[in-house]
Amino acid sequence: MKTQILQIDEHSLRLAKKILTDGGVVAFPTETVYGLAANAYDSAAVESIFSIKGRPNDNPLIVHVHTDYDLSELVTDIPEYSQLLAKAFLPGPLTMVYKSKQRVSAAVSCGMDTLAIRIPSHEGAQRFLRYVDMPIAAPSANVSKHVSPVTAGHVYDDLNGKISLILDGGKCVGGIESTVLDCTNEAPCVLRSGLVTREMIAAVVGECDEYVMKDGERVRSPGMKYKHYSPKCQTVLFNFDNKAEAFKYYHEKISAGVAAYLMCDDSVVQEFDGKNILNLGKTENEIAANLYDKLREGERVADLIIAIAPQKQDGVMVGVMNRMKKAFG
Repeated sequence: MKTQILQIDEHSLRLAKKILTDGGVVAFPTETVYGLAANAYDSAAVESIFSIKGRPNDNPLIVHVHTDYDLSELVTDIPEYSQLLAKAFLPGPLTMVYKSKQRVSAAVSCGMDTLAIRIPSHEGAQRFLRYVDMPIAAPSANVSKHVSPVTAGHVYDDLNGKISLILDGGKCVGGIESTVLDCTNEAPCVLRSGLVTREMIAAVVGECDEYVMKDGERVRSPGMKYKHYSPKCQTVLFNFDNKAEAFKYYHEKISAGVAAYLMCDDSVVQEFDGKNILNLGKTENEIAANLYDKLREGERVADLIIAIAPQKQDGVMVGVMNRMKKAFG
C-alpha cells in the first residue's frame, strides 16, 4: 500500500471521505497529536485500527466530532457541569466520557457502556470532521507503545505502507494527548491528565477528582494502563533534585563512547556543560508541545536519552510527567 501525505484541501478531503466510507482509515491532525481515523459506526474499520497499531483490544478509543455535532445522537445523561466545561474549554484538548447510547461500534469502547467524546480545536481537524460528517474513532496515529506523532512525518515513519492517506496539518501545538474526564458521576473525575488541568476544571465547576487506577482493574480511558510514548533507544529518567547525578552519568556515558543526549528544560540547559541536548523549552506549555518531538528527535541520534524531570510538577506538568514516566519506564 502506498502512503500519501497531502495538505488539507478539497481533493484530500474528498479522498479521505471515500476511504472512510469504504471502511478504511486515514491519519489527521489535531491540536494535541495526530489521530488514526475510522468511521465509528463501522466495526470492521474500528477493529482495523487496533490491528494497524498493534493496540491491545481492551484499550478504548475516543470519538471525535465537529463543533456543531449533536452529542445526544451518541450519549445520554449529559450533566450540567459538563455543559459548563464545554463552554469553557471546547473546542479544545478535553475529552469527556458519558454513558453511551450504544450506537457506535462496541469496539470503540471495548464493550463498555461509556463513550469518550472530543471536539478538537485544530482548524484542519474541524474541516476534516465537517467534511466527512461522521463520528470518527481515533487513537494516536502511531505504532502502539511508540512515541505519539506530532507531525505528518512522524505518522509516516510509523505507518508507511499500512495506511493510504495522511492529512498534513503541520506540527501539533499542544503536544500531549487530551485530558480525559469521567462525566458519569455527580462530580467530574480526571482519568488522564493533559493540557486542561484538574485545577482549571475545578475552577469552573467547583470540584474535580483525580482517578487512581487499581491493580487488575479494567482500563477506563486511553493512556491509563500500558507502557506508552517510548522511543527506540535506551532511556533513563532523573528527578530534578538529582540533576547533578544526571550530568555525571551523561559524561560517563560520553566517555565510554555512548551517543548520550540530555533531555531537559531550558533552566537546566543553562547549568549543563555537555553538547548533546534535547531542549524542551522554558514554559510548561512549551515543554508539553516539545516532549514527543524531542523524543522522536532523540531516538534518531541517540543511543541513550537521559532525561531530567522539570522542577514544576503541578498544572500541565502533571500530564507531562505522566507521559515522561511511561516513556522512560
